[in-house]
Amino acid sequence: MSRVKSPAPAFSRRNFLIGTTALVASAATAPAYAASVSAFVDQTWRQAAARGVSRGIFDAAMGGFSPLQSVIKLTGKQPEFVSTTADYVNKRVNAARTSEGRGMRGEWAQTLAAVESRYGVQPEILLAIWGIETNFGGYMGGTNTVHALATLTHAGYRSSFFGKELLNALDILQAGHVRPSNMVGSWAGAMGHPQFMPSSFLRYAVDFRGDGHKDIWGSVPDALASAANYLEGHGWRAGETWGYEVKLPSGFNYQNVWAEKTATLADWSSIGVRRANGRAFPRPGDNARLYMPMGGHGPVFALLKNFDVIKRYNNSNSYALAVGHLADRVLGSGGFVADWPNDTALGRADRKRVQALLNQRGYDTGGVDGIIGSRTRAAVMQFQSRAGLLPDGHVSGRLLNALG
Repeated sequence: MSRVKSPAPAFSRRNFLIGTTALVASAATAPAYAASVSAFVDQTWRQAAARGVSRGIFDAAMGGFSPLQSVIKLTGKQPEFVSTTADYVNKRVNAARTSEGRGMRGEWAQTLAAVESRYGVQPEILLAIWGIETNFGGYMGGTNTVHALATLTHAGYRSSFFGKELLNALDILQAGHVRPSNMVGSWAGAMGHPQFMPSSFLRYAVDFRGDGHKDIWGSVPDALASAANYLEGHGWRAGETWGYEVKLPSGFNYQNVWAEKTATLADWSSIGVRRANGRAFPRPGDNARLYMPMGGHGPVFALLKNFDVIKRYNNSNSYALAVGHLADRVLGSGGFVADWPNDTALGRADRKRVQALLNQRGYDTGGVDGIIGSRTRAAVMQFQSRAGLLPDGHVSGRLLNALG
């Protein structure tokens, strides 16, 4: 259900189509771009009718359609966004959201328990996703979903993808799960409490209340169960957590992090990797890889399989970390043990500058393209070692300053 959300202070902003869940493409052909609105609407009707959408439903959904200028403007506001993981997480996980999450845990305890029993997804994870996606339903977007998707399709903006989602949205209306006037969401079509794209709704939304409707807009039970069904469908491991904050031993080879080497927690422990809070790993046989979002001077994590499942909701390490951390906070844990370093993220121009400076010093980065691949990473680590710095291979403002 990847998507872009409409601007609102209540929940996170992402770059275009890094959205929550993975895209599920429809097999139908998308309405093609048409020069006039009327021709576009007519062509969309023909394709919707071929799928079984009634004229009444179509007219109720598409009637009076005119491209939404607010949506068109937002398609042009997707610059490269450079933010540190610390910035990302701290904006989404705070005391207020943690407190509200704990309140929701109490209010919806019976529903959450029933959802966990059926799908095996822990309540705190669902609460964290709900909180980060829509501030626990506080803001789910106010744009007419059909008109937003039609606008994007007619404008030729990723029209193949959005055209399929438009037809999927009409299918949902035909099935009677929501009234056309109530099908609202983000400017790019993400809907309801869990911010599902229509394709994700068709595949994963469930009628948990048993009233004949899959209502992710007005029914919290349906929304929570639908999000759980999505995670379970992508391989969620019941009873397992997402990962642990860890502390690395002195002299650790950071190439193990960048190579994304996987080993059991017992194996990591055998070379000195420890939980940051000093406790033992409860399941030493679990496989994990290490994640170092801001270098060896900041928090480091041992990530389990469920972290990658969260990323199927939104393919971003920072997003998955924010979800995992908020879930832990709802359960009662504090903040991270290690402090975030005072550092900055680099855009592509600055990453190219790092490569150029390394090459000038005799380190082979394999090119100056702003892409931090294995050769650039090795060059960074060589420079750091010779300069007496921690050889963690992390590329950031701190490294750029060291290169001078």
